[in-house]
Amino acid sequence: MAAVTGVRVLLSLSRSLMMQRSFRLIPLKLASTCLSTRLCSISSVSKQPANPENDSLLDNLILMGVDVKMVRQRQPGVLRKALTNEKGLTQFLQGKGASPKVIASIVSRYPRAITRSIEHLEQRWKLWRNVLATDAEIVSILDRSPESFFRSSDNENLEKNIAFLISLGLNSKDLHRLLTNAPRTFSNSVELNKQMVELLEDVCADLGGKDPENFAKTVISRNLYILIRSTKRVRTNIDNLRTSLNLNNSELLALLQGNGVEILNLSNEYLKNNFNTLQQKLALLGCHEDEIKKLFISYPRILYIRTKTLNTKLDCLLKGGITMKQILEKPKVLDYSTQNITGRLEELQRLGYDFKTNGINILDSSRKRFAAKIEKLTALSDD
Repeated sequence: MAAVTGVRVLLSLSRSLMMQRSFRLIPLKLASTCLSTRLCSISSVSKQPANPENDSLLDNLILMGVDVKMVRQRQPGVLRKALTNEKGLTQFLQGKGASPKVIASIVSRYPRAITRSIEHLEQRWKLWRNVLATDAEIVSILDRSPESFFRSSDNENLEKNIAFLISLGLNSKDLHRLLTNAPRTFSNSVELNKQMVELLEDVCADLGGKDPENFAKTVISRNLYILIRSTKRVRTNIDNLRTSLNLNNSELLALLQGNGVEILNLSNEYLKNNFNTLQQKLALLGCHEDEIKKLFISYPRILYIRTKTLNTKLDCLLKGGITMKQILEKPKVLDYSTQNITGRLEELQRLGYDFKTNGINILDSSRKRFAAKIEKLTALSDD
């Protein structure tokens, strides 16, 4: 009897433990289910854009002819703004003579233009008109480079930049050329432009120049893009030119104030690689070290020409009966395209033109003058 009672007690305890376990599992399962539900809820919320595109704005841009796909690629955040000024911008630019097509192109390429207020646009336009003579000139620049006008919203900085550049001795013609060709100069902070000017003045002083201020002014007026280059690029290119060409101070100073100033625009690697490749090519063609140096100093633009293109031009000229000595004496012939050089050589060879006797000046002439010369030579050969 006692044994039976003992068994019943054990069974009762076992059931009790099982029930406790069952009840303990229930809240855990509920908690897990609730957590899962919350995660699903959070996940579904995160999939929704925090700030969807403004449908009304999209409709307006499409009506304007704006390339919305391009806007999404360039500045997608603009499409999510609640307040924009696309209608005001359109009216403003139309009042300045811009066509709907030009306005659509400007907004497509620089969407943040539609975030500028009318007051801002009027003030900025006025500052640009202090440099440029007509509204049409400004519209032309905006059509070519909308970023130059709309990238900066700091009109005060623009005004300070104009004053700073005038203080360097640049005249209205220089400012006009800068704003037309390198308008980003005026979007730079004044401090950034000052850093480049200080670098140029230091370079002049280091090379023994007597007028660093005039040197900086000359470089800027001859190289309109210098102020939108980094000081590191310019300094490295100057050092590379000195080392590669083995120039003394006066030679380097003259090169930087003359035809060589545009070389400073090139990337450091492009300049270095082009120089080394060209030097090897010229050496293989029998040029001495002093001849190569003279070529680079007299015609630094040769460093702009891509290696493959330059090799093709040289080979074309040499096959056409031109000597390397003649090319060194008249390197500007390399300014012309390979197609132009080939065409002229064929016409002259057809007429029996003797380059050894007459030289190669005829190859370095305008299309009109070359045509007149060919006509004259043809008449002589007919006689």
